[in-house]
Amino acid sequence: MDAAAAHSKVVAGGEQLGAGRDGSGGNEEAWRWPWPGWRAPALVEVVVLGFLATSALLLLPFGGAGNQPAFSSSPGSEFVQSPVYAASSLVHEHVAGPAPPTWHDQDRLLGGLLSPAFDEQFCRSRYTSSLYRRPSPFRPSTYLVERLRRYEARHRQCGPGAPLFKDAVEHLRSGRNAARSECQYVVWTPINGLGNRMLSLASTFLYALLTDRVLLVHAPQEFDGLFCEPFPGSSWALPAGFPITDFAGIFTMGSPTSYKNMWQAGAVGGDHRNVTAESLPAYVFLDLIQSFTDAAFCEADQRVLAKFNWVVVKSDVYFATMFFLMPAYERELARLFPEKEAVFHHLARYLFHPSDDVWGIVRRYYGAYLARADERVGLQVRVFPEMPVPFENMYGQILRCSEQEAGLLPKVAHKDGAAANHSSAVASSGSRNSKLTSILVTSLFSDYYERIRGVYYASPTETGEFVEVHQPSHEREQRTEARAHNQRALAEMYLLSFCDRIVTTAVSTFGYIAHGLAGVRPWVLLRPPSPEAPVDPACVRSKTAEPCLQAPPRRMCGVAEGTDIGALVPYARHCEDDHKGLKLFPQL
Repeated sequence: MDAAAAHSKVVAGGEQLGAGRDGSGGNEEAWRWPWPGWRAPALVEVVVLGFLATSALLLLPFGGAGNQPAFSSSPGSEFVQSPVYAASSLVHEHVAGPAPPTWHDQDRLLGGLLSPAFDEQFCRSRYTSSLYRRPSPFRPSTYLVERLRRYEARHRQCGPGAPLFKDAVEHLRSGRNAARSECQYVVWTPINGLGNRMLSLASTFLYALLTDRVLLVHAPQEFDGLFCEPFPGSSWALPAGFPITDFAGIFTMGSPTSYKNMWQAGAVGGDHRNVTAESLPAYVFLDLIQSFTDAAFCEADQRVLAKFNWVVVKSDVYFATMFFLMPAYERELARLFPEKEAVFHHLARYLFHPSDDVWGIVRRYYGAYLARADERVGLQVRVFPEMPVPFENMYGQILRCSEQEAGLLPKVAHKDGAAANHSSAVASSGSRNSKLTSILVTSLFSDYYERIRGVYYASPTETGEFVEVHQPSHEREQRTEARAHNQRALAEMYLLSFCDRIVTTAVSTFGYIAHGLAGVRPWVLLRPPSPEAPVDPACVRSKTAEPCLQAPPRRMCGVAEGTDIGALVPYARHCEDDHKGLKLFPQL
């Protein structure tokens, strides 16, 4: 299928529909653009816009030529601050500093989650992403806002380029763990796909908040050009010349610097009070990849880890959930996140701001294909290599989910008499005011998009509403090592998060990111017991917006062996899509 076909627009409703909602071909009132300064385009302009958005998603090399490579090691244009907020509308006329934000500013700053200290010319997604989705159902606590501002100040004091950072690096280079250090660090290094990386990075940042560490990021080339810097006045990227270079070769399961291996060798086991900071290596490696060590989340082990000035974390899971099972962090987490199902939602909206290159893709595609819809339904379909569900089986599951959850996808009028109901519905409502639903399909394959598009192309809907079906890309395989692939994946996560209703595939981290950013509870297409076997029910509505920790420890310290860790606290239970997994739910 060529690029134009991949983005063709299908309108169902029994009539041809032009650019205007009333079929007039250009009624400007029928177009509702989400940002000021746009005029309603005519039909020809829509076609051109659609082709340009398609080209941007499918043809551009994404070579990092945009305004801000996300993980540049040199602080500069990435996080330019307005001097004393001079260019900001929040400035107070007196010396007292910024005035209390207005409601408009609260929306722009996500309820205070974001700092106003960035220059808006850099990273356009930071203060505009809220224009594209419905208001969040969750507001950050005042304590979380306060802690984030304190963290930002600490990051400026201890981050790359600061004298304290140079001192800490010299200790690291010498192989010594300093007994008393003003700054401690956690270094995140990625593994596996983009969704896994974002989940583990958000978890690592929460670990930094809880332990007063500074988060630094080791990012390979394919991660460049994805995100803006999140902390004003300093970078989170490891600078050039950092003493540790071979992250892939050093940080493996057999590494002698692994905390698990140190513990098994007796170097840090036993009574933590007998472990002195001076006796420890310069850094420790926390291996939290899928089947991570049970000991990492024991409180005694956390006390040992607190004595290391440098901790390197490699993970591909949302291990933030585990902190909520630890009594030592219970009070702090309750103050930070009184709404338990909003943890990732707040962390992700604070940390992850698409670069200008990625945001350009998002904005153009949204404007061309999704902006004028009355309702947007996102359908994310992921077929895993280890569970190769045949197309007809997965498509049938999508249909059964739609029938099971009435109104999830618009029903079509079949030829057995329902067409008369459709004609009546159209006559009563009038085509000018008919509802427009856009269905956004995200998948590595085009088959699902083509089949759904064909259904709405061939048949009108029962209610007379119009339906458009879109798919931004279909690359057939995941290519985490390719920068352009990651940029497209991130753009599609954000587009999916702009939908009013979201249907995701079980255990897909791509889906976790999308509904977590949106702060909505998704419908989840459950995983069948085998590729050919049907699953009943076809889908369930999640009771939380939180992602699932797919590989929790088998046991918790201080808890009898065999105890169900999904029953230890009322707000952490097993996941709907992975019964061995663990996730946070609203507190009963």
